[in-house]
Amino acid sequence: MASFSSMEAERILGIKNSVLRFWVDEMPLIQPKKDLSGRRIFSGRDMRLLLRLKYLLYERRLSIDGARKQLEKELSSKWPDLRAELDAVRSELLDLLAQVKN
Repeated sequence: MASFSSMEAERILGIKNSVLRFWVDEMPLIQPKKDLSGRRIFSGRDMRLLLRLKYLLYERRLSIDGARKQLEKELSSKWPDLRAELDAVRSELLDLLAQVKN
C-alpha cells in the first residue's frame, strides 16, 4: 500500500502546506497517520480523497462545505461495486506514481 509524506502530498497536489493542513482539518474523511517523529503520512485512500477534493474545489468551484458534502455523498453511493473498482484503479495508479518517483 502506498504512503505519502506531507511534502510528497503537497507536490502531487500542487498546494502549499498550509492548504493541506486546512483541508485535513476540515475533512474528517481524511485521516493521515503519524510516524514516530510526528510527521503526517497519507494513505492511498487519503490521497484519492485529496485529489477529488482539489477537483471539487478548483474545477467545480464548490465551497469546502459543499465539497465535504459531495465527498460524503459519493462515499455512501448506491454503486459500491463500481466505487470499489474505481478505488482499486486509483490505488494502483498511486502505487505506480510512488514507484516512479523512487
